[in-house]
Amino acid sequence: MYTLALLNGGLGTRVAAGQPKQLIRVNHIPAMVYPLVAVDPLPEVTQIVLNYPEGWREEIEKLVHDYAISTPITYVPGGDSRHDSVRLMLPHCQNEHVIVHETARPLVTTEEFSALIASAHENVSYMLEIPFTVAPVDPDTRRVTGYLDRDKLRNVQLPQKFRLSTLEAAHEYAREHDLQFTEDATLCAVAGAEVYFIPGSDRNFKVTTKTDVKLAGYLLGAEGTDD
Repeated sequence: MYTLALLNGGLGTRVAAGQPKQLIRVNHIPAMVYPLVAVDPLPEVTQIVLNYPEGWREEIEKLVHDYAISTPITYVPGGDSRHDSVRLMLPHCQNEHVIVHETARPLVTTEEFSALIASAHENVSYMLEIPFTVAPVDPDTRRVTGYLDRDKLRNVQLPQKFRLSTLEAAHEYAREHDLQFTEDATLCAVAGAEVYFIPGSDRNFKVTTKTDVKLAGYLLGAEGTDD
């Protein structure tokens, strides 16, 4: 059985909507609702750990109620960073396996969650080929410092799944070495775990700007979205 650790604690300052970005309506539905609805039918997911920004728990709980999410939910305050938010959710996970996702990726589908669960590997992330050239640089001098083979690079996406003990050990490794990561697949790999990837979708992008909100609305069939 799986616990979904659903990151929902960010304030989304780049969207500048006067509210957490996960409450912005995409196709007239709050963005945070889409991943909840996508995972709710899956019998393998028996718990959702959902975090929330300070001062917004009541609104988050109301949305869960209004959209009739039936999977039991444990509410956890968000941390000071994405890394800390995941770490704070781990003690509340009741299952041996954990799926990590974020409500800032509302275009995730039930089928994508199912394919992740079906993967034979325990520690797996969706990843996408990089269609453009990337280069290492010195940001201070603006000097190009080398070359990266994009065939050996991937755009890291969510959802990801892990054995709970692997994720706990990785976060302990990060604490011991004073490290912060922006996602957990590379964290687990750096900490010594075997992590694999499966091909992702270019639809499954992270909503961080007003343009992203409008694009997500278009892809979900919306005629308009909230600014």
